Amino acid sequence: EGTDADIAGGEDGKGSFRPGENQRRWPMDIYVMACDQPGDALAEYVRLTGRPPLPPKWALGYMQSHRTLAGPDEVLQVARTFREKQLPCDALIYLGTGYCPAGWNTGHGSLEFNPRTFDRPAENLQRLHDLHFKVVLHVNHAPKDLFGASLNERSDSPTHIGNYWPRHQRALKLGVDGWWPDDGDELPIEARLARHRCYLEGSLADQPNVRPWSLHRTGYAGAQRYGGWIWSGDVDSQWETLAAQVSVGLNHSLSLSPFWGTDTGGFFPTKELTGELYARWFQFSAFCPSFRAHGRTWHLRLPWGWNLGEFGPIEHNASPDASELHNAQVEAVCRKYLELRYRFLTCNYTLCREAHDTGWPLMRALWLHYPTDPQAVSRGDEYLWGRDVLVAPVLTQGATERRLYLPAGDWYDYWTGERHAGQREVTRKVDLATLPLFVRAGAILPLDPVRQYTDQPVAEPLTFQIYPGANGEYRWYQDDGASLDYQRGQYSWTRLQWNDRDQRLRIELETNGGRRTVAPTELRVELVPGRESRTIRWEGKPIEVG
Repeated sequence: EGTDADIAGGEDGKGSFRPGENQRRWPMDIYVMACDQPGDALAEYVRLTGRPPLPPKWALGYMQSHRTLAGPDEVLQVARTFREKQLPCDALIYLGTGYCPAGWNTGHGSLEFNPRTFDRPAENLQRLHDLHFKVVLHVNHAPKDLFGASLNERSDSPTHIGNYWPRHQRALKLGVDGWWPDDGDELPIEARLARHRCYLEGSLADQPNVRPWSLHRTGYAGAQRYGGWIWSGDVDSQWETLAAQVSVGLNHSLSLSPFWGTDTGGFFPTKELTGELYARWFQFSAFCPSFRAHGRTWHLRLPWGWNLGEFGPIEHNASPDASELHNAQVEAVCRKYLELRYRFLTCNYTLCREAHDTGWPLMRALWLHYPTDPQAVSRGDEYLWGRDVLVAPVLTQGATERRLYLPAGDWYDYWTGERHAGQREVTRKVDLATLPLFVRAGAILPLDPVRQYTDQPVAEPLTFQIYPGANGEYRWYQDDGASLDYQRGQYSWTRLQWNDRDQRLRIELETNGGRRTVAPTELRVELVPGRESRTIRWEGKPIEVG
């Protein structure tokens, strides 16, 4: 950053680095990576800067953010409405007072509950937990000289992380599940990384076997090893901004951390904020690692907020068109993609483990898997979700179709089962409820039953959809989703192999991985496009299904 180095590379694969005048004044460590494939660079990056720890499974659910609160009754009412409407949600996030007139705390930098909004904090939080919600609190104004290489270092400075973290402990003991460290643009790099470390080590010091979770505005290379997630900041509610978030998310996932997301709908309302823009942004966010709605005039960030007939607290000059406040279509679209997000829970959690092991992100630029395809390399408006699912967000107002590129191989339309030849552009008709999704031939896609929260017990089995046309393989990851026991070998990998010629699926527990015992369970195997299915009981022993 801010250097005048000369970096050159040629077609022969050789490169050179010549430091500028300013850089010759201080020592440098230069790392040279010899990479044959794009994924090799990602693996080297995490090997050098640290592996992202696994998040708690609940962090893969939907998170609803709040701003100006009318009081404790509204806190409970919003939570109950999610459950009454059966709209899946895992976490409720509360902004602090200062950025809004009535948040969870008493002002900027405060870690004390505001009695106007949380009048009996322990009871308030318990009621939310009883409804199976996690609670995440916003905190800002971190010291600009925050520092510390470990929480256990001895220091008399109030800005050492070992002395800053104890300010959080009362709220943590009352039942807070996660943190939203906002701001940080003003912090130097060292302080940004110290803050990431603070929320990891501090949480683990008080809850040693509970995975921490925090959402940050800023970071730096290496921040991912402290488990903090990052979002794209206070963006405008505009179509142009939504379109830009696709490439922003892909670049972030390649260069910093696999765990990224946006303020669904955009933070600053504009005249472009309509039910249509919100629905399209919501669809995109369902295929971002962090699925969270937040922004000013926050009632419009509720799945049902576009059909209330009123704005709620207006927190910005550019209010959306009032005629949009009776838009009944938005809630139905939100429901569809909330349920889809929870159906992808096993898929997404396995991708998180891949990110931990290899550095491969959940959101993947097409060229990661198709590096020699010029069309794939040039695409910044669509992406792969893992290896097998192609996501093409609708990014223009009033769209009735979406032009997209399918890489080599055959691809199935997720919604219709229609099969398309790849390595060409296709046009997909769309209505407001449709986000174009395509699944690669040879893919084995796990789909969960719909849940209202990630650890809700369900009666229906996990389904593995088989997309024929090529041989395929899938590795299914399992652990308890909450503790650090996975770091001690308490996990399992199950390998599923599809033989396309014989139309047979083999399911086999890997024995060279973790030590977690697999409980007997029912699984459903479904063949696309006819949806022919078979339910089996799997007890951890190799089995073939045909």
